[in-house]
Amino acid sequence: MAPNLKTGARANGNAGRFSSNASKGTEIIPSPFDYIVVGAGSAGCVLARRLVDAGKSVCLLESGGRDNHPFVHLPAGFVKTLVNAKLTWRYRTEGCPGSDGRRIPMVHGRMLGGTSSVNGMVYVRGQAEDYDAWERMGNAGWGFRGVLPYFKAIEARVGEGDEQHRGRDGEMPVTDSDWRHPLCDAFIDAAAALGIPRGGDPNGAGQHGAGYYQRNIHGGRRISSARAFLRPVLRNPGLDLRTGAHVTGIVFEGKRAVGVRYVRDEDRSHAIELRAREVILCAGALASPKLLQLSGVGPAAALQGIGVPVLHALAGVGESLRDHYSLRVILRAKGATTINDLARGPRLLAEALRWMRGRPSILAVSAAIAYAFVKSEPRLATPDAALIFTPASYEGGVLGLLDRFPGMTCGGWQLRPESQGYVRARSNDPFQLPSVQPNYLDREADRIVAVATLRMLRRILAVPAMARYCEAELAPGPDVDSDDDLLDYARRTSTTCCHPVGTCKMGPARDPLAVVDAELRVHGLGGLRVVDASIMPMITSGNTNAPTMMIAAKAADLILGKPGA
Repeated sequence: MAPNLKTGARANGNAGRFSSNASKGTEIIPSPFDYIVVGAGSAGCVLARRLVDAGKSVCLLESGGRDNHPFVHLPAGFVKTLVNAKLTWRYRTEGCPGSDGRRIPMVHGRMLGGTSSVNGMVYVRGQAEDYDAWERMGNAGWGFRGVLPYFKAIEARVGEGDEQHRGRDGEMPVTDSDWRHPLCDAFIDAAAALGIPRGGDPNGAGQHGAGYYQRNIHGGRRISSARAFLRPVLRNPGLDLRTGAHVTGIVFEGKRAVGVRYVRDEDRSHAIELRAREVILCAGALASPKLLQLSGVGPAAALQGIGVPVLHALAGVGESLRDHYSLRVILRAKGATTINDLARGPRLLAEALRWMRGRPSILAVSAAIAYAFVKSEPRLATPDAALIFTPASYEGGVLGLLDRFPGMTCGGWQLRPESQGYVRARSNDPFQLPSVQPNYLDREADRIVAVATLRMLRRILAVPAMARYCEAELAPGPDVDSDDDLLDYARRTSTTCCHPVGTCKMGPARDPLAVVDAELRVHGLGGLRVVDASIMPMITSGNTNAPTMMIAAKAADLILGKPGA
């Protein structure tokens, strides 16, 4: 029997109209859905849309609220939403030698759209070689030829792009920056002077080059996965959206997932149990492994250590964590007006008026504006580092607190770090955030690339096209020059790009740390899949939002059994 979706509240998640079979404080919803999707973020919104479009009944559960805060849709508003505890999960990494013992904030979105509602809006697919490596690891169909159709299917490219690689008819707009700045132009010119190709399409045939980032901004507004994919189907009778629904566990019958339990912040003593043909976790690389662990799926010793009975021992749950670790060079600028200047007083009012009139404005730019994908060594076949540039600098490195002098920031990070860490539930309390240990710079290769990246940034800044705008290097500073000093600076000041992946990694059963197979089904269990960045067996060469949406689009075809998946 299909669920009575018309009586289930979509906006506030009120399940009171469903018949109740309460037991021990749990309300059981008897009518099953086809699918329960946990998490309405980058992956969950795409997946729910595709399943609903296919005529399936979907209950989409999101622990946060609606994406109706005005700063969510204003691109520059990310500097406010990222520090808003009501809109974000306030994760923090464990200290490690590579972070000089610092616990680094790792913020994720907690609302419709998830992190795509608070991120920097940069759109990068990564290199074809990334996905070919996934396939070589035993994941059939996940090579670049297998994933390209899904990248194209989700994309509504606005601007140049060859039809072989770019999509025009998808839901997610991908635009070029309409806000140009002389410092960004100088950065690109300086990179070109060092032999880095100018322009090109980093989401096309090859990534190597320098230019302005492509973004998920259209009409001066952020386009999150919720806005692009979910909003058009909110009134579809096949969708039951429940916000404020914090999933506390997966319900199993034997080794088969049959539903989930969730509670609301206003009444955590009252649990609601939903049933479905299949449960799909889209909660992200930090929350999905934690939920599996709290449900008795994971490394046996770790589960026993927090008092969770072991339902299914699976060693890889929460392991294989990788993240991009961002370094930066900060400078005082001269001879140019920077965002530091434009974001104050009458100039800010002028920028607001430009935005309201649909003209280029600092209110509608991505967090990073210019890029250079580079090789730390000439012998490399493809880039292994991303350099980013923004004509702005932040006081004390605090996001949103701009310096009161003209400033600019050059950042850089290794595209495919080798260091790995873990995510582990701290206790059996579903409301306690997990332990997140990325083990930054744990591998020697990563330390070498970190130093090489800082030196590459300095080489670009020393090119005359760029040097004429540089009044002083504020950090790391001219006295920090030896390899040891640069590495020490990286340890003391680098921060997360918030690109965690791999904690439910995809791989064949012979891989002792694989969690899901190539159809994203959890090894050894029925009725349960994971569809988010946690399944990436290796991190992609760039920002992870675009690959996460691609994963969800491909997963929908796998779930539906469509050919070509």
